[in-house]
Amino acid sequence: MALASRFTTAVAGAALAAASLSMSAPLHAADMIYRGAVVDAGLCSEAGVLNRVTRNFRHQVTHVPNLPQVDILDYRDIRLTRYEPLAEDSPIERTYCQATAMMSDGHNRQVWYLVEGGQGFASIGDNVEFCVAGFDRWYVYNSPWCRVLR
Repeated sequence: MALASRFTTAVAGAALAAASLSMSAPLHAADMIYRGAVVDAGLCSEAGVLNRVTRNFRHQVTHVPNLPQVDILDYRDIRLTRYEPLAEDSPIERTYCQATAMMSDGHNRQVWYLVEGGQGFASIGDNVEFCVAGFDRWYVYNSPWCRVLR
């Protein structure tokens, strides 16, 4: 998705959220709620991004010794935590996200992920980095609680 299109989507989502706060219309079960407000997670909630996190997490628990053999079954409370647009001094668009992952062992864990625009293999597509709380055994993200991606 182009930068202008993502920006337009984000602005439209923010305007919609602000408008919905000023109205007294009831929320429906499918509305994403975070601290009482309707939140548009945009890129963070795209199926392709979440599927990459799920698939790469499966690979991680399979190949890193002494990690519990669990899977991510679903996500909830998906939200955008930070957005860094393209700029002259920052040539990579970055979208930081957080969600709650529902695990196959019945536990819920926080997951933080980063989508880097245009940084996929051979600069085609996006790169997705992720960290599930308690699963950063080798401190790739600076702690088992994923400090770098927060």
